[in-house]
Amino acid sequence: MSLNLGLLTSIIPFIIAFVGVVFFTPYVRLALLKAGITDNPIVSEHSHKKGTPTMGGLAIILGMLLILSLYYQNKLVVLTVGLMVVAAIIGLLDDLIGLKIKEFQKVVKNIYSKPVEIGMITLEPGNEARIITSKAKKQLDKLSNLNRIEVIREIPIKSELRESNKILAQIMVSLFLVISGAIPTTLSGFHVGLLAIPITIIGVVGSINAVNLIDGMDGLASGILGMASVACAIFSILTGRVDTAIVFMAIGGVCFGFLVYNKIPASIFMGDIGSFALGGLYAAAAIMGDVIIFAVVVLAVPIISVIISLMHRAGIINLAVEPLHHTLNHIGWSESKIVVTYWAATLIICVGALYFYHLFQ
Repeated sequence: MSLNLGLLTSIIPFIIAFVGVVFFTPYVRLALLKAGITDNPIVSEHSHKKGTPTMGGLAIILGMLLILSLYYQNKLVVLTVGLMVVAAIIGLLDDLIGLKIKEFQKVVKNIYSKPVEIGMITLEPGNEARIITSKAKKQLDKLSNLNRIEVIREIPIKSELRESNKILAQIMVSLFLVISGAIPTTLSGFHVGLLAIPITIIGVVGSINAVNLIDGMDGLASGILGMASVACAIFSILTGRVDTAIVFMAIGGVCFGFLVYNKIPASIFMGDIGSFALGGLYAAAAIMGDVIIFAVVVLAVPIISVIISLMHRAGIINLAVEPLHHTLNHIGWSESKIVVTYWAATLIICVGALYFYHLFQ
């Protein structure tokens, strides 16, 4: 199939998904507001976003279910949307647990003329930080008495599952794809046999975490995943995988449709239900559509962000606030600058990946 015909075939699900989510989102937002399901940010710089409806990923799910109702004869659509629903349920449970307040954390400000070390960070004069670690909590009273820092406010911290429980739940999501018996044993031209099972598990878990981690600023996740999905769709057309292109174009459509309301200043957030759904959906499409290497490359920005966070948790590097985009915000970058920078990096990677494929095919 030619590129033009392939694009024409796959642009239809993009338009349907885009229009569907643009239509569904206001109703989902209204319902969430009436139910009182709103965000209460723990990052100081985002305190002005308090009261914004979260769990808007419901609109994204409705958009993909609309695609399923029209493309139900497409096996790839059925399998990927099915996995999306499973991932969304896990994300929904995480969101519901997060509605409960676990504790109130103190936010302190350095009122001394010199940098002050507290916990794992060095606080510059005038800077603020949350008291999180046990080491910081022990140092708080002493530094306050020495007039080095002062408590300026307290912020509510949501309840959440332990990281190990989250990973276990995400592995369970990937197993739904494994037990379907539909995962290919040949990936990117290599016969992997039973190795397809761990590849699927790692792919689904990694993708869910990458999208979930990057979903920390207005339009960041939806914009990045939208661009990556459209790039995957074009790559799929170039390699003769039109069914795969249909799925990725649909993902791009729901992302950009949601971005209409999620861009700065966002009127709704996708929540874990949205990031889990999109992460699982993207991974399933990449694996089942056999474009896994390209899909990893164009999702480089979120993947690198995950690696940096893991290095921070391992003590290899030190971030003022995790993940990296919150650290950039903490040191003075505006949210708009960070989002545009991440978008631009993703766009360059997507265009570059397609160019190099075309160059060396």
